[in-house]
Amino acid sequence: MSGPDELVIRVGGQEISGWEEVRVTRGVERVVSDFEVAMTEHYPGADRVVVRPGQPCEIMLGGDLVTTGYVDRYIPEFSARSHTVRVAGRSKTQDIVDCSAVWPGGQLMNGTVLSIAKTLCDPFGITVSALDDVGAAIPQTNLNVGDTPFDVIEPMARFRGLLMYDDAQGNLVFSRVGKEHAASGFTEGDNVEAAGIAYTMDQRFSDYGAFRVKLMALADAGNEANLITDIQDTQVPRYRPKFLVAETNDGGFDIAVARAKWEMVRRIGRSAAVHVVADSWRDRAGKLWTPNTLAPVSLPSLKLESVSWLISEVTYIRNAGGTHARLVLMHPDSFIPQPFNYQPFPTDVANALADARR
Repeated sequence: MSGPDELVIRVGGQEISGWEEVRVTRGVERVVSDFEVAMTEHYPGADRVVVRPGQPCEIMLGGDLVTTGYVDRYIPEFSARSHTVRVAGRSKTQDIVDCSAVWPGGQLMNGTVLSIAKTLCDPFGITVSALDDVGAAIPQTNLNVGDTPFDVIEPMARFRGLLMYDDAQGNLVFSRVGKEHAASGFTEGDNVEAAGIAYTMDQRFSDYGAFRVKLMALADAGNEANLITDIQDTQVPRYRPKFLVAETNDGGFDIAVARAKWEMVRRIGRSAAVHVVADSWRDRAGKLWTPNTLAPVSLPSLKLESVSWLISEVTYIRNAGGTHARLVLMHPDSFIPQPFNYQPFPTDVANALADARR
């Protein structure tokens, strides 16, 4: 039985352990997890490792499955003093990012994000699940030649306010920003080996204005009448306006207001992302650190105390320097998907034509 820090690859009917270098990365903004491992000849059996690119594989950390996918690269190397085997791969969801979508007729009618995703992912042996409500059906979805399933699904997921990422089985998951808490977090002087944070202001603005664009030929009344909303970030110390344009006319007002609020909240959240190197792959309860999970953070030296932030990305590492987890955490609001109008309503077109006739 492998220990909690042992990485095992199951591939081609064999379980391969003894990897000297390990890196496995998962993230809430990564649809595809990836891994790279290596061993040298002083590990027994390294010269007998037989792995072929394209083989299905499972990556285990201790007794926990962490990702399921395919071997992309098998790289044996040798020199006068050593023999090294390197293996790299990605989760099953790589196929919906790399490959073109196939659907007879190029149209999907009256499907929810979940049902459409299931239809497009099924040929690749990828199942799709949702941890939250995915919203109402979308009347019509058109596929362009060459679009990948990801190209089709991702805008719909944003439209419904959903994140999309892969699970340990290599399948696709829809979820809103996570509310589950890890059993422990990251505390300076306890389990944090290194940490850093960049407090930034260059991507924040004092005013976020949402405008509609009316089709008024030869009009000279200015643009003030087209201002839908103006939202202020009071923590920005000087005047820095940012203007956004509604994607449709009257039917897009609510979207434009939500977009302005989203723009401000997201920029505030991402103005402070903390990078942590922890001394273990697991929380206090023995569970692997997992993306889209909340964890308490207390780093007084970085002026960051008693916050509960979302794990955005986690990389499990073992090398000559030991076993570590490298994580990125941000305020949960940083991950709310961007509101936008996926398909203009017919009334939007009619309004635009009426404006043009005036």
